[in-house]
Amino acid sequence: MVVLWRLSSLLVALALVLVPRTHGWSKEGHVLTCRIAQGLLEPEAASAVENLLPDYANGDLSSLCVWPDQIRHWYRYRWTSPLHFIDTPDDACSYEYSRDCHDTHGVKDMCVAGAIQNFTSQLEHYREGTSDRRYNMTEALLFLSHFMGDIHQPMHVGFTTDEGGNTIAVRWFRHKSNLHHVWDREIILTALADYYEKNLDSLQEDLVGNFTNGIWFDDVASWKECDNLLPCLNKYATESINIACKWGYKGVKSGQTLADEYFNSRMPIVMKRIAQGGVRLAMILNLVFGDSQQGFAAAT
Repeated sequence: MVVLWRLSSLLVALALVLVPRTHGWSKEGHVLTCRIAQGLLEPEAASAVENLLPDYANGDLSSLCVWPDQIRHWYRYRWTSPLHFIDTPDDACSYEYSRDCHDTHGVKDMCVAGAIQNFTSQLEHYREGTSDRRYNMTEALLFLSHFMGDIHQPMHVGFTTDEGGNTIAVRWFRHKSNLHHVWDREIILTALADYYEKNLDSLQEDLVGNFTNGIWFDDVASWKECDNLLPCLNKYATESINIACKWGYKGVKSGQTLADEYFNSRMPIVMKRIAQGGVRLAMILNLVFGDSQQGFAAAT
């Protein structure tokens, strides 16, 4: 059984994070995931999210979606560091929860799939009101929202030895990078510069258009299918490792220069994963906070 984690109160310094390094999707990727999700929330879920956000967020979930990256190396939150990814056996190109969801010490459930399950379970207690003080609901919301982005970043379900591509040094056009960072941020930034004049709103508009009445419209219903949370998370992680093998690692060697061919063929995949993460995050929040009180069969 997945363990419920107890969190202490949210740091006052949450709004003043100074750590510049990011992990998972870049800031832009996480912002897009959370913006898409918040735009798809039903009234009850939208109200709950706004209620849980601190006042300085001004009701904008995306403004704090990078927070779990920024605090993961703080002493107080160091335990969250393994929750951002899943390491799978080298070249296996497969994912199994029982085999792969653990930290480097073998502690079970300490991976991004286990984290999403746990923080969703915590948010299930939101309806019990302020009398339930076991969990910090604001932190649970922020972790869930962030990790739903991470599980859709294909290289976050990568190979163990190369740390999801982090140790595979490459050049991205004219500058040094690594394969993990290419998927985290380089592809997104290049797309923003080449096609959107660095305007994130324009990119978001295109992504939303693609699933509301565009090329992904017929797929959205299947993206949102989920009655039992953990099998759904296993599906999302399996999608990611399959993409990592077929499109991330394939044909890439350390020291290689990745440029137009790699960008043009991988960019649509990155954009679809961001959209899927947003749609699915909204699905989870709508189920958890909705007035139907349906919730998930696996979330207790």
